[in-house]
Formats: sequence, C-alpha cells, structure tokens
Amino acid sequence: MTHPTGWGLIGASNVAREWIIDAIRAQPGSEVRAVLSSSAERGAAFARDNDIAWHTTSLDDLLSRPDIDAVYVSTNNRLHFEQTIAAARAGKHVLCEKPLALSVEDANEMVRVCRACDVVLGTNHHLRNAATHIAIHGMIEDGRVGRLIGGRVFHANYLAAALQGWRVNDQGGGVILDSTIHDIDTLRFLFDQDPISVFAMTQSGRLAQDGIEDGIMAVLRFPDDMLVQIHGGYTVPYAPGGVEIMGERGVIIGRDCMSQRPIGTVSVRDGDGEREIPLKHHNLYHRALELFTDAIHGGGLPAATGEDGVASLAIALALRESARTGREIGVDLP
Repeated sequence: MTHPTGWGLIGASNVAREWIIDAIRAQPGSEVRAVLSSSAERGAAFARDNDIAWHTTSLDDLLSRPDIDAVYVSTNNRLHFEQTIAAARAGKHVLCEKPLALSVEDANEMVRVCRACDVVLGTNHHLRNAATHIAIHGMIEDGRVGRLIGGRVFHANYLAAALQGWRVNDQGGGVILDSTIHDIDTLRFLFDQDPISVFAMTQSGRLAQDGIEDGIMAVLRFPDDMLVQIHGGYTVPYAPGGVEIMGERGVIIGRDCMSQRPIGTVSVRDGDGEREIPLKHHNLYHRALELFTDAIHGGGLPAATGEDGVASLAIALALRESARTGREIGVDLP
C-alpha cells in the first residue's frame, strides 16, 4: 500500500547519504524533500549531490514546512535531544540516530514528548533488521541450542578517516555510544530481555584522546546467570564481526553479521557437526524504513522504538560508569 510521506533530513551526514536516502526512496510514495545542515555550503552540496530540492540552515524553517511528515535526525549526538523535541512539537514523526541523547533523563523526555504529541519515535538500530540476527533470534526463541549459557559479540573494526571527527574528540562520542550501543541493542533483540548488570574496561589513545574510549571489553550479566562478552573497537583493521550464542545443546554462530551491508552467515554447531542455516538477505535500512513508514501510518511499530533507544542508552552509560569506576554496575531500566 502506498503511503505518501515527505521527509526532511536533519543533518547532512554520511549515513544519510550512504543508506537512509536510498531506504526512504525505496518506500512507495516517500520523498526526501529537504535537508538541514549547519553549513550552508555543505547543505547545498549535499542537496545537489543527492537530488534534494531544498536545503536550509534553519531548523524552524524545515519544521514549518507542511509537506514534511517525518524527519531523520543524524547530527552530532549532543543535538539529538533538542532537535527531536522541536520536531515532535511541530507534529513531525522522528527517526533518530543512536544514541537518542547523552542522558537517560533526556532520552525519556524525548519518548514522553513524542507520545504526548502523537508522533512516532524510532531509534536507528539497524542490526536488528539483518536477516542473520532475525534468524538467530528465531533459533533462540525455538530453543534450538537449549538453555542459554553465554555468548560473545565481536565488533571491532577500524574507523574510517572520514568519520574520525567528533566520534573521537568529543565527550558525546566514543566507541561505546557510537558502536557498542548497537551491540547492546542487538543482544536485547536476540534475547528479548535486558542485562541486570555490566562490567567494562576501555582503551583510549590510538585514535581517541583525553579519555574518550576507542576500544572496549565488556561483560553483561543477563537473567538466569547468562554472561555475554563484547569486544568493540575503532582501531582494529581486518577483524571479522560476529556473534556466538552458547547453549546446553550447541552453539549458534553468526559470522560477518555486524555490518550495515546485507551479508553474513549463520551456523549451528552441535554433536552432529556444524551446519549453515539458509538465509535470504535483504537491505537492513529498507526494512527499517518500511517498518517505520508503516508505523507512522498506523501499522505496527518501528523496528527499534524510542523505548528501545532509552534502554540501549541506559546500558551503554552503565558500561561507561563501570569503566570509570572499575565496578560492576547494576542496570536499572525505566
């Protein structure tokens, strides 16, 4: 069913250019009608290069347009809160990049205001849309490897030079809020539950400075005494990304599945050996935008809701607190 939807981009970002514009245009009737950038020059170039008819440096001007129904927020993490609140109060639905905000209090307020303004708030946690993770979730749900014992996520890579700006020189950045937060959301999706405590140690100084983390080793304790390890980093070239889920009857192995691209494999290893599970890959962002578009037209929920964004942020900040204090930190989700 075609749902005409006009979009405004708040932020002329790399992820908007590489993934979101295409995903919006893949939805029948959806159009990108405007882009906001703090730089008029950058905004003009972005609009020209991506065939967007209108650009501005004024948030008020973008939000006052009646032909814009929804916005995608991908600015510096510090700006998400005020831009999302303004969009909601202007009656625009919001798909916001992670982290929703820099504090749980602000993220909760974003959810509250969007609900009060009767607009949909989604968090752009793309990995839960991957065919690999959907398959793994289904196997866990079906008890394929029995009662779960533990797991690990390996998601260390090398941050591209074009992205080595605020991510490595601003307290609103760092690997935890930029990357590990995706791992957290993926685990929440896979297990359908939240960790009860976390412990972490971080690295800094290879790409990031002044204590901003560019590497992390973490352990999350889930209910039923299940432990999951995360290794994340900005400084590791050529490393594969994946997950392993260990149960009493076997192990589920996802390889090359921590990617924005529709790639990766899923296997099960047990007493009969290792067998690959057939998958039908799809574009992660196309699925995310399809679910978000359906949600704003009354059909279901976004792939990751605002509440999911609050939870992933709260757990990520608990990891930061653990690394800072050297203590295991309990997770108390709202």
